[in-house]
Amino acid sequence: GSAGGGRRPPPHRPARAAAPPSRASSPSAPSSEAKRRRAAGRRPAMSVSCGLECVLCVGCVRWMWKRLTYIGAYDSETWPPASPDDFEPVPRICQIIMAVSDDLDNPKLMPATRGYTQIDGAGVHKRTTYDEVGTACPPYIVYVDRRRNEVVLAVRGLNLVRNADYKMFDGGYVHHGLLKAAQFILERETETLRELLRQQGPDCKLIFAGHSLGSGIAALMTVLVVNNRKAFGNIPRSHIRCYALAPARCMSLNLAVKYADVIYSIVLQDDFLPRTPTPLEYIFGSIFCLPCLLFLFCLRDTFKQDKKKFKDPRRLYAPGRMYHIVERKFCSCARYPPEVRTAIPVEGRFEHIVLSCSTTADHGIIWIERESALALELMKEKEKATTPPAEQKMERLQSFKEEHKNALHRAKTLDVPHAIDISKEETHEGACPASSSDTHSETTSSEPKSAGRTSWDELVDKLFTRDDDGKLIVNRDMVARDVAIE
Repeated sequence: GSAGGGRRPPPHRPARAAAPPSRASSPSAPSSEAKRRRAAGRRPAMSVSCGLECVLCVGCVRWMWKRLTYIGAYDSETWPPASPDDFEPVPRICQIIMAVSDDLDNPKLMPATRGYTQIDGAGVHKRTTYDEVGTACPPYIVYVDRRRNEVVLAVRGLNLVRNADYKMFDGGYVHHGLLKAAQFILERETETLRELLRQQGPDCKLIFAGHSLGSGIAALMTVLVVNNRKAFGNIPRSHIRCYALAPARCMSLNLAVKYADVIYSIVLQDDFLPRTPTPLEYIFGSIFCLPCLLFLFCLRDTFKQDKKKFKDPRRLYAPGRMYHIVERKFCSCARYPPEVRTAIPVEGRFEHIVLSCSTTADHGIIWIERESALALELMKEKEKATTPPAEQKMERLQSFKEEHKNALHRAKTLDVPHAIDISKEETHEGACPASSSDTHSETTSSEPKSAGRTSWDELVDKLFTRDDDGKLIVNRDMVARDVAIE
């Protein structure tokens, strides 16, 4: 101890420096509470995103289900059945078209057990080949049916093995390539048809027919001839008829409805061509990847409103009155006894592409001939029990006229571009040959020409004009002058 007896003070130690604040206590680092709050705020956003993904997936699945289960029979499920009298020429017309490229004595397209039973070889007046027509149009046949007093000009469909056929297409309000082909045939055959009509007498009918590409050509030939009937001896409008089998979309909606009294289109179940709103060069140029092409256009049209379709004057449609041969049902590849429905639709004019394994097979002329013949037999059997009297047949004819007027009125109500006003239209039937409705399209003198030729180019210039893009449209000046385009 020390003298003082007291304790020695502890040695001085420097104060320990304060420890740096931990990361958890740092004001810049989020606390666990902040993390919880931030995670809680993230959950609603994630749940909304998951909800949208679920809705999108459900929508895609629903769209795929509706598209993959859509069948061609739905297009005409509200249409009335066709009568056998109106549908009777269809199987015969099919055989005439097939005869363009087939031997009547040794048929290759027609089964040997059936043969060309409705065609008389002596009635074949002229039959062309690709060597004669080149790339201007497909081959065609001129056939005289003396038993029925008809002169038939039939154009075959596209030959998929000829690349030259793919070069003749173009787009337009009226399909320009098909219109040029129609002009080409009429320039060659007007004199022949006029002479045959003269030989057959005043009651002879002039029939145009075609399949696939040829159907569009036949329909546009009909439009030109109806507008220049004096070139064919003032033939009445009621004596002109066109049968378009597996028709191509070749004219705008107003013309498709307007000429429904003279153009009849026949569609077999799921046929792709009347339903495909795309230029023909894309369809036939991509024929070997057609399913992919159809799916893409099906997807595109899903998001296009019907109102916009009506307002688009460049959108082309299958022409005239529609006859739909229905032979298959939902979820079935088997063929049932075919039935035929008919109407002049304005809305729902084969607007939905059908994704089925038969969409290309139903386009074949062989299947159309077979199913139309079978459908006609079934219709006749049903009619045997209750054969309608002549009065009922006259009523059916009147209903056709009323249906045509209603379709024209409906097109005007929907504000279809260039739709005609039926209140200003004169009745075509029963008009005298010298009526003003005939004189506007006359390109020859009042007397039939034997040496000269009708200028179909001049008639086309009267009926159509070109827009800024070079596409053909109905001449508005003709409508403005109240000149009826028959």
